[in-house]
Amino acid sequence: MRRLLTLGLVPRILIGVLLGALLGTLAPTLAESLGLLGELFVAMLKAVAPLLVMVLVMSAIANRHERPADSQRIALTFGLYLVGTVSAALVALVLSFSFPQTLTLSSAAQGAPPAAVGGVLRTVLFKLVDNPISALVNGNFLGCLTWAVLLGLSFRRAPQNFRDGLQTVADGVADVVRYVIMLAPLGIFGLVCATVASTGIDVLAEYASVAGLLVLAMLIMALLANPLYLWLLTRRNPYPVVLQCLQTSGITAFFTRSSAANIPVNLALAERLGISEELYAVTIPVGATVNMAGAAITITTLALAAAHTLGVDPSPPQALLLCVVSALAACGASGVPSGSLLLVPLACSLFGIPIDTAMQVVAVGLIISVIQDSAETALNSSTDVVYTYAADHAHFLDSSARETSSP
Repeated sequence: MRRLLTLGLVPRILIGVLLGALLGTLAPTLAESLGLLGELFVAMLKAVAPLLVMVLVMSAIANRHERPADSQRIALTFGLYLVGTVSAALVALVLSFSFPQTLTLSSAAQGAPPAAVGGVLRTVLFKLVDNPISALVNGNFLGCLTWAVLLGLSFRRAPQNFRDGLQTVADGVADVVRYVIMLAPLGIFGLVCATVASTGIDVLAEYASVAGLLVLAMLIMALLANPLYLWLLTRRNPYPVVLQCLQTSGITAFFTRSSAANIPVNLALAERLGISEELYAVTIPVGATVNMAGAAITITTLALAAAHTLGVDPSPPQALLLCVVSALAACGASGVPSGSLLLVPLACSLFGIPIDTAMQVVAVGLIISVIQDSAETALNSSTDVVYTYAADHAHFLDSSARETSSP
């Protein structure tokens, strides 16, 4: 046990994955019962994440030291979120036309998809002005962030002792998060046990081609597009940072399948990478809600697969409009497992595909979600840290900051 604890977190997680897969294959009944460990781990992350976001952002703003480029870096990160999400939709579009996919449609999924993009954006706006207690209880990170920013700005005029107390509370909650993250190998062991025992691999065979296309698009974003954006902004070799984000954030997100639950992991990773707290305390929670490159890939790919199945040939303007709609809809996807799938009918409506057929496509998405949703969340979550790092180390902002501070 002592030797095991001396290993890093990622090796211990990988050991948990292997043991979970082995137990799920050999003793599925026992493995399903051990899935409780995974459920408890995800529940603990979701419980502590809203409180962490609120106190961390509040303390960071109340105690922040002025930096000339802080607001510029936050704006740049949000700009990267938008560019990355649209780029992901374009990658999925190109791959879907290069390798057209068709689906065997039989059963419909349950759910109530939004009727228009306006409905998605309306939901996002109302989340921003949610009651603070309700936001904490329901894990509404946009609402937590709104109140944290407003209270943080107000507390800048508070006595220093009070602001020091806020920082003490933030440090205490951060310590609790570290304790929870230490349980990640055990939690992921439980998640893998339950997944392998209940789902297996055979169910994926029929839709392996679609799942493979989704994963390929996500790998292109993670290993080509994201490093390109990071290099353009920092002029440094991007792969050490990109691979560290995939290793630490991506692996955990792959198994928790929740961007919201992975916020504590990303905040800890951002701190280890030396990113400014004033930046990551704001951009990481927002990214968990609106930076959804993986969701844009899922929505675009499944909508085009539905179109190809029904013999619909989208025109170039329709295809480009699909990318925009997918990007906007992805921003409204909830940070919970399979949160993007109910937005697929919205994209299908661009091609005149009826809701009943579109919900059958959602059912297909649920079948392959053990791969699709895991890879999607890994891309979404790791990209939050990559883009935040890129904005914090943007070479032109560093230059402008130096020029501003020089006599």
